[in-house]
Amino acid sequence: MESLQVSNCAYIDLGRIKDGVDGVLSVAECGRQIPFDVKRVYYIYGLSAPQAIRGRHAHKHNRQVLFCINGSFNLLLDDGTHRQEVTLDRPDLGVYMDVMLWHEMSAFSPNCILLVLASDHYDEADYIRDYEAFIDQVRANHRNASINTSGRGE
Repeated sequence: MESLQVSNCAYIDLGRIKDGVDGVLSVAECGRQIPFDVKRVYYIYGLSAPQAIRGRHAHKHNRQVLFCINGSFNLLLDDGTHRQEVTLDRPDLGVYMDVMLWHEMSAFSPNCILLVLASDHYDEADYIRDYEAFIDQVRANHRNASINTSGRGE
């Protein structure tokens, strides 16, 4: 597993409890492996078009953890400064995505199933769906942070 070079994200390793012929168990608990209370769970499947691209947005407030519980897919992460693509192909290893992180999912294997745990209920107003608007917001956030840390503007 390559390290993540993009800010606002981290790997979530659930671990595996092997039980011989009875299979493998991975557990995700809020406040332990999942760094927020889960308010929404959804999954994406039936991705039969090889050129399908999902995501293509960032969130202002919602945080998420993505798992690939069957098959594999590529996850592009972009914090407005750095971009990195990782492959998710283990059901016990996910990616935590904090706010203001552009993400796109692609290269879905046959029978791929993505599981998403979200910190908030669906709210269309939380989405930034235009990449240039996302970059503008990242720049504005950096300017505001610089003003606040320099002592001016307080």
